[in-house]
Order: sequence, then structure tokens, then C-alpha cells
Amino acid sequence: MPLPAQSPRTVSVSTTDAQYDILIGSGLIAEASSWSGLPSAACALIVSNTTVAPLYAPVLREALAAHFADVSVLELPDGEAYKTWDSLNLVFDHLLSAHSDRRTVLFALGGGVVGDMTGFAAACYMRGVPFVQVPTTLLAQVDSSVGGKTAINHPRGKNMIGAFYQPRRVICDLDTLQTLPERELSAGLAEVIKYGPIADAAFLAWIEDHVDALRSRDPDALSHAVQRSCEIKAWVVGQDERETGLRAILNFGHTFGHAIEAGLGYGQWLHGEAVACGMLMASDLSVRLGLMPEPFVDRMETLLRRAGLPTTGPALGTERYLDLMRVDKKAVAGEIRFVVIEALGRAAVRSAPDDVVVEVLERRTAVA
Repeated sequence: MPLPAQSPRTVSVSTTDAQYDILIGSGLIAEASSWSGLPSAACALIVSNTTVAPLYAPVLREALAAHFADVSVLELPDGEAYKTWDSLNLVFDHLLSAHSDRRTVLFALGGGVVGDMTGFAAACYMRGVPFVQVPTTLLAQVDSSVGGKTAINHPRGKNMIGAFYQPRRVICDLDTLQTLPERELSAGLAEVIKYGPIADAAFLAWIEDHVDALRSRDPDALSHAVQRSCEIKAWVVGQDERETGLRAILNFGHTFGHAIEAGLGYGQWLHGEAVACGMLMASDLSVRLGLMPEPFVDRMETLLRRAGLPTTGPALGTERYLDLMRVDKKAVAGEIRFVVIEALGRAAVRSAPDDVVVEVLERRTAVA
């Protein structure tokens, strides 16, 4: 059931080349004002997937009809396994078949996979057309829809082919979280939890106090979690849009997590599930490097479990983990670099001896 109408909360993102707003609230997809002030065009394309489109594409299409003469919908296959060139080409095929011009506006209606692919398509089609993020998962609302990272996967590495390309607006309609499967909600909580250790110790404590409310989809708790997560990400992206320094801290847990996703095959674990295990491994690594006290690992493990997330990585083998992590985008000349916690609310990117990383993997992964 939709939540009561409320004025949306707004978080602004400012980078060197772009400025846009994130609107957070209930009923925003159907609200006409959500779509005012966007670039003028005759045509719009809603890119969604086979799961989300039946739920929300008709409402979005009706809302956009007041602003665009022609609004079409493209449904892509659902899942991380389809974040590929073949799926990306379906977007290009549709645009070219419809004779879409460079004013055409793309709307990414779905989770992180849809958002990443739609943004990448927008960055490439006619060398750049405007796009809007309409994230329908918690993970996408708090992370992937914000900041302009767009990409597809390669069998050798996650998100290795893509572009930095900022959206014109992000619409976080909290109503969409009410239809989210439990597993997807927990996966999104992993990215919410991430922001505490890297940037805001008080937010980490708030999450610990409200994790049960978040899992039960309490509207006020979700609204605050999405807003604070977006505020932190907007602050980081505003200082380092293209990840030359500070922005890398947003990848806390992702070096290990991406290895899990690639090693298992994309789609076997949800992104947030892999990141959860990765955060626990990175927390353990922070302790072994002498940066954090041992109780920090226990604290993170307890919170992740309460959020319904896995805390033991799959048995890929330590050499396989190391090989996959050497493909990570933070790696330099084959040297693996990890986001570690130096103090609660402060993160850094560091290398670590392989033998120490192996100790973490042996403790935090399943036995084959």
C-alpha cells in the first residue's frame, strides 16, 4: 500500500561538470512535479526489466506523458547475469529503430543493473543523451543511482567497462521498497551499513539501533537511511567525481565482494550480499594491519547478521580470490589495494601483504 503523501526530501549533488537533485519521498513516480524542469524533448524511453516494468512502468509512463509526446518502454532481462553487451545493445537497437535523436531522455526504472546499463547507454548514444535515475531497490537508492558510475560486467571483472556520466535527476520513491523481496532489502542494507564505518560513526550507531525497523520497512527509518546515505555519497562524489582519491572509500568491502561475484558467476549472490562478506573481510584486515581493535570485527559481524546478510564467503580458494582481486579497479600494477578502516568514520585505501590477506580469507571463507 502506498505511504501517505509527503513533501520530498532533497539532497543536492554538485560535481565539476554537473549539478542535480536527489528527491526522496513517497508517491514520487506518479507525482507530476517530479518530472518538471527536465530537458525538453519529443521522445522519452523508459528502460526497465521484466520484474519491475509491470509494477511501475505504466505509472511512470502516464506521468511522463504530460512532458513528452512519445514515451516508450523497453524491458530487459532481470538479473546481474544480464549486465552485458548483449543487453546493452538491446537499448541501442530500440533507440536506433525509433530514430531517437540526441535530445531523447532515458529513464532508468529498476535496480542497480538497469541504472548502470541505462546510464552507460545514455553516455554512449550519439555521444551522450540525458538520463534520469528512478531506482526501485534500496541498494540503488542509496548507492548505485547516485554519482554517475555506469558500466557493464566482463567475465573477468565486475563493472570493468563503463563511463562516468551523471544523471539529470534521481527520484527515490520509497513506495517501491514495499514490494522489494526480503533478500533484496537486506542486500540494500549492506550498502547503507557501509557508510557508517567509512564516514559517520554516529550513523553506524543509528543503524544498529534501527536495523529491525529498517527490515520491517518502517517508512521513517527508510527515509532517514536513504537520505543520510545519499548525503554522504553526494559529499564524497562532489569532492572526487572520477575516483582519483577520496571516492575510493565508497568501495569498502567491494574488493573482496567483487571477487566473490566474479568467482561464483554473476547473479549467484546479490551484490549487497557479496559486499557484506567483503566488509567483514576488510574489517578483519583492518584489525590485522593494526588499525582497528578486535571488537570492531565482532560489531560488524553482529550487525550484518541482524541485517539478514551472509558473513562467510564462498570457498573459491585463496589463490582464486587473489587472482580476481588483482583485476579490481583500485589495483595498481597488479598490487591489490583495499579500503580499510583507520578509525570509526574514517577510511583509507592501502595495500596489504598477501600472507595477511590469505589469513583473512582462511578465517572468513567456507572450507571447500
